Amino acid sequence: MTKNTGKFVLERALSKLGLASRSQTRRWILEGRLEVNGKTVKNPLYLVNPGIDKIALDGKEVYRKSWKTILLYKPGSVVTTRSDEHGRRTIFGLLPDELQSLHPVGRLDMATTGLLLLTNDTSFSAYLTDPGNAIRRTYIVSVKGKVSGEEVQQLIGGIWDRGEFLKPLTLTLRKSSNKESHLIVELIEGKNREIRRMFESIGHEVTQLKRVAFGSLTLGDMQPGQFRYLTSEEINSI
Repeated sequence: MTKNTGKFVLERALSKLGLASRSQTRRWILEGRLEVNGKTVKNPLYLVNPGIDKIALDGKEVYRKSWKTILLYKPGSVVTTRSDEHGRRTIFGLLPDELQSLHPVGRLDMATTGLLLLTNDTSFSAYLTDPGNAIRRTYIVSVKGKVSGEEVQQLIGGIWDRGEFLKPLTLTLRKSSNKESHLIVELIEGKNREIRRMFESIGHEVTQLKRVAFGSLTLGDMQPGQFRYLTSEEINSI
């Protein structure tokens, strides 16, 4: 996948290529075993573009292992990190050993469920997370209390929160009662806790948040905790 390119420090790029852990790749670099475009590099923080630069280990050019991108139905009560200092379950506890080198494309907070992509293709990941590419993320949202039409228009117009301007691509009110309201929200950029912050700003606490689509991809009939590999056709259709 080469829709976009991105630079990474050398030790991270090698790890994402699936060669070894980041600590191991750092040792290789410090030992002078790495070349970038024919030049020996001993700085682990040297910037490279894995999709363009030629990287060699001990004189042999390294190649990324086969591209792998999966769609995971993230359940609640797991965090989108590789490890957690508080001992909480992570998404990687749901995956087999051969997928432990993947990285998540963006994050879903601990309480948010739904569609999460993981890949070892850094160019693809950069493409998906670049707001300039305007790839839609679709969420089903439940909040406490009755959301009025005026509040919907307020959010559609955008609000400022903690120095950030938050504005959905689209926002549709499906059902509203004094007890709770249900909405569909589309975003093209994943700012930290964006949807929760938007509704908190108008006095409504989000009680359920589920991502149901990422571009053309949907959960289909998958169940929480399940994952599947994406086909090249699906990747190219996003």
